[in-house]
Amino acid sequence: MQEITHHFAVCHVDAPGQQEGAPPFPSGYQYPSMDELAEMLPAVLTHLNLKSFIGIGLGAGAYVLSRCALSHPDLVEGLVLINVDPCAKGWIDWAASKFSGWTTNIVDIVLAHHFGHEELQANLDLIQTYRLHIAQDINQDNLQLFLTSYNSRKDLEIERPVVGVNEMTAKTLKCPALLVVGDNSPAVEAVVECNSRLDPTKTTLLKMADCGGLPQVVQPGKLTEAFKYFVQGMGYIPYVQLSHLSTESVPAASMTRLMRSRSHSSSSVGSGESSRSRSHASTHGEGSAGTPEGIDLQAAPQTMEVSC
Repeated sequence: MQEITHHFAVCHVDAPGQQEGAPPFPSGYQYPSMDELAEMLPAVLTHLNLKSFIGIGLGAGAYVLSRCALSHPDLVEGLVLINVDPCAKGWIDWAASKFSGWTTNIVDIVLAHHFGHEELQANLDLIQTYRLHIAQDINQDNLQLFLTSYNSRKDLEIERPVVGVNEMTAKTLKCPALLVVGDNSPAVEAVVECNSRLDPTKTTLLKMADCGGLPQVVQPGKLTEAFKYFVQGMGYIPYVQLSHLSTESVPAASMTRLMRSRSHSSSSVGSGESSRSRSHASTHGEGSAGTPEGIDLQAAPQTMEVSC
């Protein structure tokens, strides 16, 4: 990631009370809704003197970033959404989560949210690492408030724009989006549903083979490479080294052609996009950066499903 972070300012944003070692909230504290969390992000940008960002979010973080992009499209350059669920909980899911909350501790609930049954049984070292992290480093009362807020989320109410029908009125993400999910993740159906609602000319669905609920942990190299392609397609970082090809830098347009050749399907067009000159930031919830002046890249976001 060094050749990427060299060009980006990186900012990590935690939801209130979810950082390691956070003190408990006072009795009676009303935890923010997912919508309210999304509305906090513009203030973060203002505080850091940032004009816009490329956001990277996992699960609830992906939902919050999506909500922010819908409300403030001018602030969001692009989104990498891992295990995003655009839907509200149905009443059956709500009842099931209520029942499990009575019979299961919160650590097991969070683990079941991130990992499928097969992964919980097979990847014991990873599961134990996260079990200890959730149990020992995160305030359990604060985590319960956050989980309750996420389970009460609203549907994003996004719809795929159709030319000649609703392309001017459809509510959807305006920025390029990379949707990421492991093929053994419990979030596969939700991510595919989200992909079906987004603009196909600005969206890429990346389904990662031999990977469960945390692709950034299990397959960090592949996810990093996908992120390189993504930011290159947006017109950032004109030259990025591909370690598995050679020790030389590869132009952005060549990387786009490589991405097309590796995909199972491609259904959209590419158009020229000049380099950007605005100042940005990059976060584990948001972020971005500018490319050097005078570089004209022909690497517009591609619509495709990529399996790797």
